[in-house]
Amino acid sequence: MFGIQIWLIWFILAALFIVGEMLTAGFFILWFGIGAGAAGVCAVLGLGPAWQWLAFIVTSGVLVLISRKFANKVTKEQPPGIGADRYIGKTGLVLEPIDNKKNTGRVRLLQEEWRAESNTGDIIPADTRVSVIKVDGAHLVVQPIKEGE
Repeated sequence: MFGIQIWLIWFILAALFIVGEMLTAGFFILWFGIGAGAAGVCAVLGLGPAWQWLAFIVTSGVLVLISRKFANKVTKEQPPGIGADRYIGKTGLVLEPIDNKKNTGRVRLLQEEWRAESNTGDIIPADTRVSVIKVDGAHLVVQPIKEGE
């Protein structure tokens, strides 16, 4: 292939995957680099393209599956109430009527004012007590609290 040995292509590909892993935040591309290295070894040993691809796919696939299982065991879920999620379920007071179509609405929640939108799209008048459904960027998604709740 243009005077370049196939094993060299596999090893260059392996190096690119490994360098790519160093430049990204995840821990995923490394396994394809190791798989390409295994395919390169097969090419050096004189095995045909089918064996090289099989080594690449099987090595990469097995390492991805093993690493996912390991990552799931050692990674802990974020506890509830961290960051902006701590506002979910809290009660606030509408200061400015919430109208999704006009892109208006402000809510006071724990001494802070937030931009807000209705989860149903209905207009929520001022002085209505609302419950936070979720935090979407820099604004709250709320629903009105019915009397007696």
